[in-house]
Parts: sequence; structure tokens; C-alpha cells
Amino acid sequence: MAFGAFGSSAPTAEVAVPSRRSPVAILLLLPGLAYLTLFFLVPLVSLIITSLETPDLRGDFGEYIYAFRWQNYADVIVQYWPIIVRSFVYALIATVCALLIGYPIAYFIGVKLRNYKLIQALALTLVIAPFFISFLLRTLAWKQILSDEGPVVSFLQNLSILPPDAQITGTSFSVIFGLTYNFIPFMTLPIYTSLERLDLRYVEAGGDLYASPRSTFWRVTLPLSLPGVISGTLLTFIPAAGDYVNASRDFLGGTETAMIGNVVEANFLALGNYPVAASLSIILMAAILLVVGLYVRFAGTKDLV
Repeated sequence: MAFGAFGSSAPTAEVAVPSRRSPVAILLLLPGLAYLTLFFLVPLVSLIITSLETPDLRGDFGEYIYAFRWQNYADVIVQYWPIIVRSFVYALIATVCALLIGYPIAYFIGVKLRNYKLIQALALTLVIAPFFISFLLRTLAWKQILSDEGPVVSFLQNLSILPPDAQITGTSFSVIFGLTYNFIPFMTLPIYTSLERLDLRYVEAGGDLYASPRSTFWRVTLPLSLPGVISGTLLTFIPAAGDYVNASRDFLGGTETAMIGNVVEANFLALGNYPVAASLSIILMAAILLVVGLYVRFAGTKDLV
């Protein structure tokens, strides 16, 4: 037996042998894999195949055949690029507005009301309460409120803020307002989750080091709540970019406020132009994945709530 310099034997390190995956664990994964395959992978492949189809000149109108036609994507981008840009601009502005509104709400509930559990629960319920009402009904209600005969327009016209022939619905403002309103809870809840777990001793330490409240917020509170901010912006931006309810002429939008979702709906349901609708859907998905990937990369964290 060999002894070390101090007369003790060196311990032998045990090599960890990776164990094989349990058959039970694999069986537990099968339902989830089957669900993803059936309801995500299969529809995605079908959508890609549809986007590459071309009209069947030998058949009836509205019939298409698979032709591996990549030109569909170029045609869609050339024809609808203003609407594509508008959709992302609307979604970006709505996300910023939701952040500016949602962060103070989340901070108030998660930090200021932390010692008042009953009031905190009530405030949190008020944030979640809109989910108990249909998305369509909430948007339709705002259409009535912002209509030409509604109280908002009448009040602003009486104050001479709006001219007599002005309107709010059918404008970019009304669409962005609807997007912001409907997705504020998606922004507020993840930020609240981060702020509710915030250790207030860090904030107190900032004050003990003679930092101003503003400096403490920018250097302590905001960085520690950044995972919630990233999650909230993603949960707001992604559905807002593909939304078609708020921008619809039947709700808050008009002919000049159409978004990608409205074009997809029109080509799929009204015009029966399935390759165009599928191509737009693929472009929207790819663009969102690119934007989200760049955002998460440059935000400096992947710790999403």
C-alpha cells in the first residue's frame, strides 16, 4: 500500500458511470411527444407543404397542387411588406406601452403590498380579472366606448381637443390601444413574479450606501427583475404581432390598419388562397423566432420565468 507524504493513503476517486435511461421515464415522455407530433409537427409540415403549392390550371378554381414553388414567399414579401412592417411596429409600440404600464403595477403589488397579503391578493385578482371575460367581448366593448358616438370622442370634442369630424376607431391609435390593453396582464404577471421574489435587503443596502432611490432602482431593482421583464415582453410581443382581432374592421381597426393576421384570415377564409396564407404564416413565425432569438441574446440572460 502506497502512502503519501503525510503517511495517509490517497483516496481513490470513483468514476461516475452514466446510468441508462429508465424505461418508465421514456414511457412517461411518450404522451407528450405524441401530443407535440400530432398537434405541432404535423400541422407545421402541412403548412410548409401548403405554402409551396401552385394553382392547378387543369382543375377547378381554388384547387392547388404541390410544386415546390419558393416564389410564393418572394411574391408575398413584395406584395405585403408594408403590412408585415406595420404588424411588427404595432406590436413593438404596444409592448413598450404595456411595459411602461405593467411594471409600476407589478412593482406596487409585488413590493409595496408585500406585507399586506390580503390587499396584495385582491390587487393581483384585479389584474387577472379581464381573463374571465372573452377577448372578443372586451375588444368589442372598447369599440363602443371609442366609437364616434361614444363618450370618449364626445368628451374630447366638447373640450375642442378633437375636431367635430374626427374619429378614434379605425386608426393606428385605437389598434395599438387595443393591443396594449388586452396584453397588459401578460406583461404584468411575469414581472410581478420576479419582483415578489426580490430580496429587499439589496434595496436597503443601496440606501445604506447613500444611493438615491432612482440609482437603486436602475442598479438593483431593475437588473434583478430583468428575467420577468424579458418574459413579459416576449409574452406580449409574440401574440401582439400575430393578432388580427384588434386590427379588424369589425373591431378597432380599419382598411389602413390591417396586420398580418388580417391578411392571413382574408386569404384563407374569404379568398381561398391557401399558399399565400400559409406563406405569410411561415414568414411571421420565422420573423418572430429571429426577433425573439436576438432579443434574448442581447438582453444578456436566458433565465426566463
